Amino acid sequence: MTPTTEHRPQMSVEEFEELERRAPETVRLEFIKGRVQVKPVTDGNHDQIVAWLQRLCMQHRPELWLYGERGMKVESYRKGRARPDGVLAPFGFPAGHGDWSESEGVLMVVEVTSHDSDTHRRDRVEKPEGYAAAGVPVYLLIDREECAVVVFNQPESGRYRHQETLPFGATVTLPDPVGITLDTRPLQDLVD
Repeated sequence: MTPTTEHRPQMSVEEFEELERRAPETVRLEFIKGRVQVKPVTDGNHDQIVAWLQRLCMQHRPELWLYGERGMKVESYRKGRARPDGVLAPFGFPAGHGDWSESEGVLMVVEVTSHDSDTHRRDRVEKPEGYAAAGVPVYLLIDREECAVVVFNQPESGRYRHQETLPFGATVTLPDPVGITLDTRPLQDLVD
């Protein structure tokens, strides 16, 4: 393995996929910007936030499903690998995809921040760039540290052209193609 630089990844995508396949079940790995990253194990409030959002998506858009921990090919030329906390897509989306899905058909990805030192870089900087480069229309970040919901949309040239930050408790409208309005007051009780 060669060390990573801005232009040289730690390993190839194929080497990462092999490493990820052999990792113990208690470890979740991602490959973002050419670096292997360990995604923290979730806590109860994190899981409850994902369940809350899953239920709302199902109520408002029953033809869709919020798939948890679905492996996604992200970044330019799909050279990154991420495991979003949620992937909103038509029901049946991952059938036949194997471990890693292309972004075509995905309407939104969701991340809920964890309490670790890499959260800022991973969830607020690198993931928006990777998801935008993959053409995911909406990236929803539920930021427990900031007690805010951040909606990124309008991907273009590897960046989201629009970003809106609203505090927990606000009404959040997820733009098309999602088209769901969220009352985020329940998130106020899930901050730890």
